[in-house]
Amino acid sequence: MIRVLRKIRGFTLIELLVVIAIIAILIGLLLPAVQKVREAAARMSCSNNLKQLGTALHNYASANQDKVPGGMTGGLSGNPQYASSPFFFTLLPFLEQDNVYRAVSQSGASWGNSGGVNGQTVVIKAFLCPSDSSHNQGLGPNTGWSISSYSRNTYMFDQASQPSGNGHQYTVSKYTIGNIPDGTSNTVGVVERYAYLSNYGWSSLWSHHGQERNHWGYSQWAPVFGPWGINLPQIGLKSNAAHPYYPNGGHPTTNMVLLMDGSARGVTGGVNGTTWNYAIQPDDGQVLGANW
Repeated sequence: MIRVLRKIRGFTLIELLVVIAIIAILIGLLLPAVQKVREAAARMSCSNNLKQLGTALHNYASANQDKVPGGMTGGLSGNPQYASSPFFFTLLPFLEQDNVYRAVSQSGASWGNSGGVNGQTVVIKAFLCPSDSSHNQGLGPNTGWSISSYSRNTYMFDQASQPSGNGHQYTVSKYTIGNIPDGTSNTVGVVERYAYLSNYGWSSLWSHHGQERNHWGYSQWAPVFGPWGINLPQIGLKSNAAHPYYPNGGHPTTNMVLLMDGSARGVTGGVNGTTWNYAIQPDDGQVLGANW
């Protein structure tokens, strides 16, 4: 029997380089598509977070004679000197986080570090946008305390005040869910903003009493120079270039906001300053422009 030996031919160097080049091209073509799918999922998750906050706001109103929580609201705080609760902290029981609310309150942590549950800092997933990479797994790099990717609209929640009974003032809303002059569907309640802005050493603490910095739009000069509303959302900026005076976030083409009717929507660069200003003020009596 005669055996025929065949020489096995391998790839040449040029053929290997061609194959590698084709694979690199395919990866280059597929990567943007993968990133778009990933961002779409993150944007949907962010929208769901805001809708949860909207549901919590309405449930809070149902349990409190149609009132909405103010920036500082009377409630559990664990500290007699500061007998009030910050906005996001007040919503915890309506986000199925009543155990965190009570444990943190009893520790006194609602006026400072949000680590009141067995000495551990508590991170609330619903307060974090998946596209926001500015924080350290939900903690402020400069504080180690729990932070949030969302900020309340001060024009909706902080335009009135009432005495706390201990020399301090609560900031409260002038409106209830049912009597917002411009209507719930035309009024922004919560905006998206980076949880940490490194250039300013600024963390958006959701549980810090008085200085939780989770309001957007406040300015002591607003009566002189007008509201911050004209400061359109900064879209597509990294956290180290973003500014705390503006809504901003990790989405490349949009900034997510919660309307007072409980719906969430994306604000793009197509919205002009006039329309944005109308949207964040609850009582200007203006109709939102077509670019909204």
